[in-house]
Amino acid sequence: MIAGLTTNIQNPANAQIEQQLHANSEDISLSLSLFVLIQGNFPIIWSAISEIKGRKLVYLFSIALCTLGSAIVAVSRTIGLVIGMRIVQGAGSSAVFAIGAATLADIYEPHQRGTMMGIYYSAPLIGPSLGPIFGGALTQGLGWRAVFWFLVIWGGIIFLAFFFLFKDTFRKERSMTYQNILKRKLREQQSSEAKDKSSKISEKESELDGENQTSSKDIEAQRAVLPASAIKEVKLSITDVNPFSPYLSIISRKNNLAILIASGLTFAFGFSIPYTCARTLSMYYNYDALKTGLVLLAYGIGTVAGSILGGRWSDRTLARLKAANGGISFPEMRLESTKVAMVWLPLSVIGYAWVCQERVNVAAVCVMLFLAGFLSIWVYASTLAYIVDANIGRSSTAVATNSSFRGLFAFVAAEIAVPLQDTIGDRGLYTLWAGLLVVTECLILLVLYKGRKWREASVEQQKQKLDAK
Repeated sequence: MIAGLTTNIQNPANAQIEQQLHANSEDISLSLSLFVLIQGNFPIIWSAISEIKGRKLVYLFSIALCTLGSAIVAVSRTIGLVIGMRIVQGAGSSAVFAIGAATLADIYEPHQRGTMMGIYYSAPLIGPSLGPIFGGALTQGLGWRAVFWFLVIWGGIIFLAFFFLFKDTFRKERSMTYQNILKRKLREQQSSEAKDKSSKISEKESELDGENQTSSKDIEAQRAVLPASAIKEVKLSITDVNPFSPYLSIISRKNNLAILIASGLTFAFGFSIPYTCARTLSMYYNYDALKTGLVLLAYGIGTVAGSILGGRWSDRTLARLKAANGGISFPEMRLESTKVAMVWLPLSVIGYAWVCQERVNVAAVCVMLFLAGFLSIWVYASTLAYIVDANIGRSSTAVATNSSFRGLFAFVAAEIAVPLQDTIGDRGLYTLWAGLLVVTECLILLVLYKGRKWREASVEQQKQKLDAK
């Protein structure tokens, strides 16, 4: 939840920050857009480290970094320092997005993940829902600095919870990143020990190459693909981590790229709507920060409900299709669950566009916010579970890559939202978003019907490359 809180809790305080630090609207927009850009892309680093050093160390270090950033923002005297420390906040708060999903992949089997991902993702959604309320109340009662002292306290509590209560879930035998780095290190070690026998493949390396024969369908069910003696003999360090190679391997697959673009568009929509709605409520309804937060709570409740129910429906759909397919499942089956929301999502967004443009009673705005949040996250929950299921052994990297796409798309959305809103109004802006969400749905359907073929072809191609080495 701290990741979501740090994203949106600043919004009600923006006017006060702008006034007291002699900033302008461009500075405020930059503090928001750079935050979400860094928060989206830094998980690539955290993910790579977690695949070597485990999850707990990453959680502790990242939460400490976020808390430090919050403390410095709270005492800042210039807008430049606020922007810089918001970047530090974004980097620190980003780990829980990617590593949290990886932790669930460590613990739960594929048939359980839709439900668990739905529950897990509801927490980052609660943050943006409650953020405007907390931010509005703290800003009006104690001033904008109280918002960031609140985050310091909250970060400290989370740090202590991870330190005392969290048991590391990382399983080396399920991490293809770990296994591949270990394989390389073993080959280097064997080469240095027996230069005069470089042409001879050792028994240990033969066992190692057996990893390449494991299919993508059953790798999670395997025990360690490397012998225990090999794992004990070779110690890996952070210097062995190359975060960009796994990232490129994820986006090189057609099914991943299509679903990542769809996920990025969905998230960017979800990031844009609370930001622009707050402006609409302030300018045309004369709502203060607290009232604005209460209206935006309708969107937050919708996203939480959509995440939990959508995740459960995703698991139920997967189980039904698996039973109909003779007990055999594949990741693309999960995307079938998104169809029920696809018809209504663009319509709800167009409805929101019109009620905002016509300045109707705020109750109608609340209803359309709820529907837009509920339906968009219903779709998003399934795409997130699919990204994990379709990248066995690389769950942390896959979710970090997804976070990167989200951050890039949300950065663009944050930068263009206000100019577009001022130019074409809410009706034009969200009719445009409805069209983009139709494109999103087409990409998901493309993966649903073509993704399995693409994915298996990519796995076979990668296997041939490894065999050729």
